[in-house]
Amino acid sequence: MLKEFKNFIMTGNVIDFAVAVIMATALGGVINGFVNNIAMPFVGHFAGGMDFAELHVAMDGNDYASVEAAKAAGSAVIEYGAWINTIINLLIVGFVMFLIVKAYNKTKAPVEDAPAGPTAEELLAEIRDSLKK
Repeated sequence: MLKEFKNFIMTGNVIDFAVAVIMATALGGVINGFVNNIAMPFVGHFAGGMDFAELHVAMDGNDYASVEAAKAAGSAVIEYGAWINTIINLLIVGFVMFLIVKAYNKTKAPVEDAPAGPTAEELLAEIRDSLKK
């Protein structure tokens, strides 16, 4: 059983998957840093300096200055601003990933089409001719 496990772990697919997970984690950190430290300040600036994370509705009907104040008062809070931030992050991350994949695809050598083989009719004619001989 140990030998089977070793063979399973050492196959190319498992190693490739492990490398992909590690690279995805590292790339995720880079993209999150870009989104949080570069892109979101621009979004906030063009939204009139608004911090979406503070948009909320307190379920007790009172108005609170911040999400933390509402939670400290013991109110259930719908933090729709945090959800808006998540949607904006998703769009930015999706766009960055699109750019990365597009750049990667440009670096790959173009795949040449395989030369077209004989058609079925040509093959049948060839077989017919060889049978006549």
